[in-house]
Amino acid sequence: MHEMALCESLLQAMEEAGRANGFSRVTRIRLEIGRFAGVEVEALRFGFDVVTRGSLADGAELVVLEVPGRGWCFDCNDTVDLDDRLSPCPHCGGSRLHPNGGTEMTIKDLEVE
Repeated sequence: MHEMALCESLLQAMEEAGRANGFSRVTRIRLEIGRFAGVEVEALRFGFDVVTRGSLADGAELVVLEVPGRGWCFDCNDTVDLDDRLSPCPHCGGSRLHPNGGTEMTIKDLEVE
């Protein structure tokens, strides 16, 4: 389950931020996760609870903000939101789309003490 590795990376980033900015506790973390990122949110939540036990983020609230999939339509020359990588363009129905967003996972912000 790669979500555990993601959680370990999140904890490392929070610990580095704590050292650099002088905080000792994270009470909330907000993540932006793209629709096409391949992250199972419930597995991420489980892994987050396990990985953060006894750390500066123990008990922190994990808030997941879904970022839509995005693509460039070659037929109507527009960037559009996509539900699926194989979805047709919602504007013109065209099928010549190049996915260009929705694969990211970013720490949006932290609430700290």
